[in-house]
Amino acid sequence: MSEEFHLDNYLARIGYRGPLKPDLATLADLKAAHLDAIAFEALDPLLGRPVHLDLASVQQKLVDGRRGGYCFEQNALLRAALEAIGFAVTSLSGRVRWRLEPDAPLGPRTHMLLKVNLADGPYLVDVGFGSCLVDTPLKLQPDIVQPTAMGTFRLTQSDDGLFWLAAKQPAGWRMMYVFDLQPQLPSDYALGNWYTSTHPSMPFTSMVVMERLTRDRRYKLVNRRLVTEARDGEMVSEQMIQTPDELRAVIDDTFGVTLPASADEIWRRIDGER
Repeated sequence: MSEEFHLDNYLARIGYRGPLKPDLATLADLKAAHLDAIAFEALDPLLGRPVHLDLASVQQKLVDGRRGGYCFEQNALLRAALEAIGFAVTSLSGRVRWRLEPDAPLGPRTHMLLKVNLADGPYLVDVGFGSCLVDTPLKLQPDIVQPTAMGTFRLTQSDDGLFWLAAKQPAGWRMMYVFDLQPQLPSDYALGNWYTSTHPSMPFTSMVVMERLTRDRRYKLVNRRLVTEARDGEMVSEQMIQTPDELRAVIDDTFGVTLPASADEIWRRIDGER
């Protein structure tokens, strides 16, 4: 399949009509538009389907197919767009900490993120961390608190050179993931993607996990629980979905995703049926 990137189609998909300059303002606006338009979702692993990372497949799914995706797809798509505009981008990988105890050992590299170099220094750019999407580029600078419209974030750096990203939540700071600055190859992502989309210990193989971030609201769907949050994870509302038809409507209306299978099949997968 062709690796050609269609920037105009991507910009239409996210509804972006602003300047296309390799600067911070463009980067922030593109990131916000992307997060609003293309939801985080991992329905293919739940359905036992492969996740393809070649650029043609990612565009066909996320741009043309009204689907979302998870970190490897989302950040691959954004990287292609940024490079087409003229940004200097480095692909990185991280080890997820969100659901782990503070003293748990480091796990595998199962998260993709980007480093973007701008005139005033490097920035962390990530549109694919589905537990807590980050709404704007973050300075790649440790030991400063970085407030955004929808959250508060902080990078720290340990003695071994690892960067640790945390988000402020109602109960306090919560660690998101840890990463270094070693550039990653497509083969690195192929391995992480295979593990993330197939291993039974990974949540995406047995759960519906979706998130969409707008300018003032965060929408999260975990199985049949729909939560709306304001800044820093403050709860706005919570709803339990009662039927497959209601699930389909929420995924379509709230997350802007066309289901790749029937709502009944998704519903059965939530219950552990195959």
